[in-house]
Amino acid sequence: MTNERLRVSAEEVYAEELEALSQGDELSRPPNWRLSPQAVVTYLLGGEAKNGREISAKYIGNRRLIETAVATLATDRALLLLGLPGTAKSWVSEHLAAAISGSSKRLIQCTAGTDENQIRYGWNYALLLAKGPSREALVKTPLTRAMEEGTIVRLEELTRMGSDVQDTLITVLSEKVLPIPELDIAIEAARGFNVIATANSRDKGVNDLSSALKRRFNVVVLPSPATLEEETGIVVKRVTEIGTNLCLPPIEPAEKELARIVVLFRELRQGKTLNGKMKLKTTSGTLSTAEAISVGVSAWAEAAHFGDGMMDAQSVATNVVGAVVKDPVQDTVALEEYLENVVRGRDEWGDLYRAIRDVM
Repeated sequence: MTNERLRVSAEEVYAEELEALSQGDELSRPPNWRLSPQAVVTYLLGGEAKNGREISAKYIGNRRLIETAVATLATDRALLLLGLPGTAKSWVSEHLAAAISGSSKRLIQCTAGTDENQIRYGWNYALLLAKGPSREALVKTPLTRAMEEGTIVRLEELTRMGSDVQDTLITVLSEKVLPIPELDIAIEAARGFNVIATANSRDKGVNDLSSALKRRFNVVVLPSPATLEEETGIVVKRVTEIGTNLCLPPIEPAEKELARIVVLFRELRQGKTLNGKMKLKTTSGTLSTAEAISVGVSAWAEAAHFGDGMMDAQSVATNVVGAVVKDPVQDTVALEEYLENVVRGRDEWGDLYRAIRDVM
């Protein structure tokens, strides 16, 4: 039966890989972990299970970073994945939770509007008014459920949340308990409970973590892809996975166009051409790997539904302009300069120059 959900969780998509790793995993597992730390790393970085099944790579990057992240979660220290937008923080967080706890759905998306009740617990006000404070009237959050179950809870974009709300985590991270004074009880964390938070310091609306809260996290910084080849590989892989999951009509292989998107983004992001011979104006946006993936998926949809089934400069152009031009003044000037000084001078990019010019 076809799955009608728009997005399927990591533990469902890769259920067979997780099962294969679990069956042959004879190494020591921390309490309530589905896999050993070594098997979790294999799940993230790819390899081979004991039964010979190939395990696909979910993250392409430094092995030591993933080993440090997994080792942190095996202790009583919480993990903070830090990095620029688009460095796969949420992706790594989801897959770590899926491999360790078997579920990545204990999730709190932090925003400027997130309050303490969404982090700690809330109340069913009908029951509260009828019977007063009671266990039945208590509304548990993903955090409280993860504490009871001994599983991982994910806090996405932690620094988007107000500093006073962030600090409600201090007692949980320090004492592994969550007091509920209205009932004169406390929820005590079961073994296996831990927190994975993600944050970046580049985006607008960021609230710095207090020093008290920072001390309770072990920080792992996820860098941007080091090389053009590495970033291109990531973009091609993720565009293929996302497009397939969205049931987009198949198109001709698009590696060439996706590679051009990555080059364009890297040069504008770094403020210079790949050979370092020409300096360029940078844009107001981050032009991250994640944005390159989004442009690739959108270009695929456009090529499949409105083109001839082949991703080309025409299907890429509008999506590139939409990703680059966030500030109508600064970004337009930067893109104009890039087109005239770089794109126009590359013989093999003539079609892209004309296509972008047509939509600007």
